[in-house]
Amino acid sequence: MDRDILERLLNPGNDELVLSPRVIADNTDWKRGSVREHLIRLREHGLVEYYDEEGGIYQLSDLGRKWLRGDVPADEIEG
Repeated sequence: MDRDILERLLNPGNDELVLSPRVIADNTDWKRGSVREHLIRLREHGLVEYYDEEGGIYQLSDLGRKWLRGDVPADEIEG
């Protein structure tokens, strides 16, 4: 689920997206609470960041882009 969320934000072949947990959940089979929990964990590891903290909207971080490209080993960000 984490990788899928990151790839949704990356939106390969198009402009990157900024999304809320609700929008992600509305466009997948995942529950909003599960998406939110995963986004919190991804943010704690630096893979996503707030686009709008007050609105709970996330965007991919530079580290997240590098991780998706394979430039950062998973063991360097797992904690």
